[in-house]
Amino acid sequence: MATLTLRSLTKRFGDTAALTPTDLEVADGEFVVLVGPSGCGKTTLLRMVAGLETPSDGDILIGDKRVNDLEPRARDIAMVFQNYALYPHMSVRKNLAYGLKLRGMATEEITRRVEWAADLLGLGEYLDRKPRALSGGQRQRVAMGRAIVREPQLFLFDEPLSNLDAKLRASVRVEIKRLHQRLGTTTLYVTHDQVEAMTLAQRVVVMNRGRVEQVGHPSAVYACPATTFVAGFLGSPPMNLFEARLNATGDSVEIAGVEAPLPLPTSMEGGQRVTLGIRPEAFVPDANGPLPFSLDLQEPLGAETLLHGNIGKQPCTLRLAGETLYAKDQVGRLTVTPDALHLFDAENGARLTQD
Repeated sequence: MATLTLRSLTKRFGDTAALTPTDLEVADGEFVVLVGPSGCGKTTLLRMVAGLETPSDGDILIGDKRVNDLEPRARDIAMVFQNYALYPHMSVRKNLAYGLKLRGMATEEITRRVEWAADLLGLGEYLDRKPRALSGGQRQRVAMGRAIVREPQLFLFDEPLSNLDAKLRASVRVEIKRLHQRLGTTTLYVTHDQVEAMTLAQRVVVMNRGRVEQVGHPSAVYACPATTFVAGFLGSPPMNLFEARLNATGDSVEIAGVEAPLPLPTSMEGGQRVTLGIRPEAFVPDANGPLPFSLDLQEPLGAETLLHGNIGKQPCTLRLAGETLYAKDQVGRLTVTPDALHLFDAENGARLTQD
């Protein structure tokens, strides 16, 4: 195992900056997830670490060794792609062993590693099957097994669950987390799925338009997003973001013409335009609440219910516990606790300092 260090890593395609100068330190044994929408630069970053793309500027260090000029096979990494990339004419056993044979490893050691990986991933009964006889989840486990047998310093995952259905994604996600707990190998994982990011990562790196917006523990990033982009991206449903203005004394807020005497979490200049963020789960139906809510649509999900509507003329989503259908007058007004309010700069989206 080893650390991964990125120093001012940059990638340009002509005049287009796919990745602006990026610094990142992944500790030995840490599981870090790069998350963001398509085109944000996360896969480009991963491919540069793997040696599949050449950096325009900056350095990549695995351990204390600069690897910019090394071929992928010389970097002591293993990569799992979103497509399984298995050899269809080979059995599972041969797929797992093939890379080791190419490296000239002794037959006894190959057998040991293949059986160890098969036992770790529950593939023992499938070793003599061809990939076409396996389910999608089983094929992805074989792809992971092929990476595991390498016993590399660094695992790279490029959206490995995107081709699986929802149920398989959940089960394989659990297997990946258990695998990391057992092996403790340094891991860099790319996904656009925030659920994967929140559940897998020890630290999450939220990316947007080729730059890093925020780095931190998933729960810390969720609780204290640094920008409106992070607030609106991380969370399902995402944080509600309202155009708002502080009143003259800076102790309440106006949302779409609706005066809401909310106890704001910071003392600020009166009359200032802000973006007010409130998580869907932070609202509580309250007949005497300060916020008027107009209900349009309900989504019962079993353990919870999502309510979609408007505060003033601005869209708003609520998440309430249980599967209950609400009459409009039951949720006609809302309250929210002060520590659930987030204030952002209305111009640049940056989080405003809160006491």
